[in-house]
Amino acid sequence: MSMREQIVDAAERVIRDLGLARCTTKEIAEVAGCSEGTIYRHFRSKEDVFLAVLAERLPGLLPVLRALPEEIGSEGEVRASLQQVAEEALAFYRASMPMLLSVFAEPKLLDRHREWMQANNAGPHRAVELLADYLRRAQRADLVSRDADPVAASQLLLGACYLAAYGGVFAAPGTGSEPLREAEAFVRQLWRTLAPAQSAAAPAPARGRAKAR
Repeated sequence: MSMREQIVDAAERVIRDLGLARCTTKEIAEVAGCSEGTIYRHFRSKEDVFLAVLAERLPGLLPVLRALPEEIGSEGEVRASLQQVAEEALAFYRASMPMLLSVFAEPKLLDRHREWMQANNAGPHRAVELLADYLRRAQRADLVSRDADPVAASQLLLGACYLAAYGGVFAAPGTGSEPLREAEAFVRQLWRTLAPAQSAAAPAPARGRAKAR
């Protein structure tokens, strides 16, 4: 592991243990086993370290959405893809929420984070766009109701995952299989809204994570 990676790993641990407000370069240096000067040889500021944590140490939701298939095979595959998206969204929101909420308490850092997202074509809007594009392809394949609004459906699924993650972080429940059950429940309810009338009563897909594409 390079010194830069050690610093990012240390910053992630310090932020999770102490919170952003109490995360100093001195604390990061102690955990990383280096001097504060070493940190500034790799990063311009503490804010840059924090942005690196957000970009490099969180579960990847956008890569999963970008990998959704161009060709829509079957209704079962669409439902499996939606379940995978729900599982990844839950994991992402659970892991990122404590840190992202800290961003809003630091206006300067929020501006920097917003600039980074714009430069990298990332952010909440991008997740909705990618999922909505996938649902439009499913509509063209007659696997999703033509009356459904792809953007609203995407916001419904991702918003439900965000709310569930918020509740989970607030209540600090045990891990277990709860995220999987939540993902299955979201997709099952969403499918009743999205599915064409002739397939609305189709059985739910088998339990388990969908294979990555």
